[in-house]
Amino acid sequence: MDGLTSMLRLNDILDKLASYQPDGNRELIEKSYVFSAKVHKGQTRMSGEPYLSHPLEVANILVDLRLDEVTIATGLLHDVLEDTCCTLEELETTFGEEIASLVNGLTKIGRISFYTAQEAEAENFRRMVLAMAKDIRVIIVKLADRVHNMRTLEFLSAGKREAIAQETLDIYSPLANRLGIASIKTELEDLALRHLKPDIYYELVRKVARKKRERERYIEEVKEIIDRALKEHEIVREVSGRPKHFYSVYKKMETQNIDFDQVDDLIAFRIIVDSLSACYAALGGIHALWKPVPGRFKDYIALPKANMYQSLHTTVIGPYGERVEIQIRTPEMHRVAEVGIACHWKYKEGREKDYVDPRFDWLRQMVESQSELKDAGEFLETVKVDLFPDEVYIFTPKGDVRQLPAGATPIDFAYSIHTEIGHHCARAKVSGKLVPLKYQLQNGDTVEILTSSNQFPSKDWLKLVKTSRARSCIRQWMKVEERNQSLALGTQILEKEFKNHGLSLSELSQNGELDKLAQAFSLTGGDDLLASVGYGRVSSLQVLGKLLPPEKLKHGAGGRLARLEKVIKRDKEGLPGAIEIKGVEDLLVRFAKCCHPLAGDRVVGFITRGRGVSVHRVSCANALSLDPERKLEVQWYLKEKGFGLAKVAVVSVDRIGLLADLSSTITAQAANIARAQIRTVEDMKAVNSFEVEVENLEHLRRVMKSLEKVEGVIKVERLAS
Repeated sequence: MDGLTSMLRLNDILDKLASYQPDGNRELIEKSYVFSAKVHKGQTRMSGEPYLSHPLEVANILVDLRLDEVTIATGLLHDVLEDTCCTLEELETTFGEEIASLVNGLTKIGRISFYTAQEAEAENFRRMVLAMAKDIRVIIVKLADRVHNMRTLEFLSAGKREAIAQETLDIYSPLANRLGIASIKTELEDLALRHLKPDIYYELVRKVARKKRERERYIEEVKEIIDRALKEHEIVREVSGRPKHFYSVYKKMETQNIDFDQVDDLIAFRIIVDSLSACYAALGGIHALWKPVPGRFKDYIALPKANMYQSLHTTVIGPYGERVEIQIRTPEMHRVAEVGIACHWKYKEGREKDYVDPRFDWLRQMVESQSELKDAGEFLETVKVDLFPDEVYIFTPKGDVRQLPAGATPIDFAYSIHTEIGHHCARAKVSGKLVPLKYQLQNGDTVEILTSSNQFPSKDWLKLVKTSRARSCIRQWMKVEERNQSLALGTQILEKEFKNHGLSLSELSQNGELDKLAQAFSLTGGDDLLASVGYGRVSSLQVLGKLLPPEKLKHGAGGRLARLEKVIKRDKEGLPGAIEIKGVEDLLVRFAKCCHPLAGDRVVGFITRGRGVSVHRVSCANALSLDPERKLEVQWYLKEKGFGLAKVAVVSVDRIGLLADLSSTITAQAANIARAQIRTVEDMKAVNSFEVEVENLEHLRRVMKSLEKVEGVIKVERLAS
């Protein structure tokens, strides 16, 4: 029966292919199905279903995107190299170089394991970006694979569900958005919400269902009004209305601190017209019918988004005073809006097979801008910036358009023109008026950069910029500059110490002894050793200890050595024995107060000058601005139970007894409240801030989940500081 069901589903896929590509290569897809069935025979998924059901579902998603037969075949074969005994040579012999290359690109994405979870995530993502830069179809298949895995996530353990859902929300959903595949983006977001915040998700499902009949009546009424109005203007159109997806409603509630009943535009209407001019004519008809809401009009036709999305957006005050969001576009624009880059899978004739449409140059630029980044966490964070969905459009003095992320500053704009212009950006003019470098650029600004040979990047710039290119360029300049400073400082320190002990640094350098000495510290050369001394990573006493026996160290140095031994005792303020530092022993460890790491948090260590190692959460904004050269790999190693401090904010409806209910909920989870503060804000809301002592990250999550269930609570979040 399973085989018959699978064949019927395969025939469904073939029928869908024939609907948009009548001359498609059915034999290739049938051959791929038979091969996949053969090599996956006997394998099952966590759900108990035959494993073959997964590649079939992936292929079905790809055919719904109207992709070519090669991509669909790749979907059927995408796991054969990773999960079966099939080899790359066998795959290439059977299906040719193109399909073998695509499947191999998918297989490479997550094959290697790394020291930390963060590095695994970052490195896997780096591989995915590099793979899709070569052939964009790799990432489309990967997205289809993630969609089906998310649809069947309930068969995994709670910890794995949460980790995969969070990764989906952080990486795959923004990537689908960046590629313009709205259908995948929205489904991934809703599925991630269902597994990350099930209580909120199912509450939204219930509330939306309760208003279903009322919503359907309202949609029909508005559609009839729009239909009559546009008919008078002789505009050919198709009008539809739909409720917004659950995640977008949740984000609106969260960002605006409102509850479900206060969300005023749950329904979005779409008008499809037959031409570009009809889009603007329809817009005029809508604005003549209802008053537009100021500031809510967007013309994505004249200024398309980076993912090729085009549409007119407007929000009006519709029937019964309700806000109504309306999108106006042509059928081709609608097709691009739904499947984005998938519209352009076919390579142009006469081009090489790895040709990519110039409209996807952002992809290659993203790869190129990250090529100098060796630190995995830094790469991941900067790429997330590139995937951020909101953009502003800025004009150069010559009228050229530059696209930047929302919140970008003149420094971002300067680096988008040229690295040297960015390095020497001293002032900026917006529409002829001088503005500070921290000014956030707005849509339509005309920006002129004024440079100075005396101006150079500073650490403060890292707090101002939004683009990964600007951040990468600033860090690269600072890395070179700080290394030069550390090299000079290390040379000065060692020259002084060596002189006190009758040694000559210059002689050691000239005869090659300094290079040999560097190898004792796992460094490649003498300059690296000097720079490490200047950084504070290696002390002058450690260097002397490699050259002289203890009895020959002078009293003064011996006294400093004794003091140093006292300093490098572990800090007793933190969790005892909580952190291990890879390759280093007996260093002072401090937990950063800017982000309050808890046992279980993904953490990173940074060497400080004279204060040992500072441990931060990997997402800490301060950690991201620190020099990657000072980074140390650290991990949790709890020898005994301890408590850490976490800051939690609870946004809720203001009511009598609220603080008492929240406090009792926290204490019921065996967490101690170190500090509590409550303040009321507009719309009868309350913002409650708690500092709680918890054992670890899992303990904090239990506390937060319990708080989410308290009556009237809208949002619970952990604060960075």
